[in-house]
Amino acid sequence: MSGRGSNPIVLYDGVCGLCNRLVQFVLKNDRNDVFRFASLQSKLAEQILVRHRLRSESLETVYVVLDYGLAEERLLSRLNAVVYVLQQLGGPLTYVSALLRVLPAPVQNFLYGLVARNRYRVFGRYETCPLPDSDTRCKFLDL
Repeated sequence: MSGRGSNPIVLYDGVCGLCNRLVQFVLKNDRNDVFRFASLQSKLAEQILVRHRLRSESLETVYVVLDYGLAEERLLSRLNAVVYVLQQLGGPLTYVSALLRVLPAPVQNFLYGLVARNRYRVFGRYETCPLPDSDTRCKFLDL
């Protein structure tokens, strides 16, 4: 799935209602226990983003970290990250990821930007990052 034994890490905005729904969706559909999670507000996310010369205070995107901690570590962002997650979850979601992947880049960027700009207004915002339940807590690397 991720290559060399390290689980892909989803970096998400921990106070965003949409991002938290995405995390819950992945937890529910990750039948092969592939993904781990860390909020963008965490020290772990900050270290990863700094290593990739990105601003850690920027919360407008979701990232997937592949090959975490290895020399070939890389980040997928925005719709590329979402497509990767959907592909890894498999089943009918593979078709959704294929449809998203064939959209021209300007359309992908427009759609992602539209959702990102309106996510707090439409999906709400938490005062603090919600804590996972005891069954899934081990999948969160920033607790």
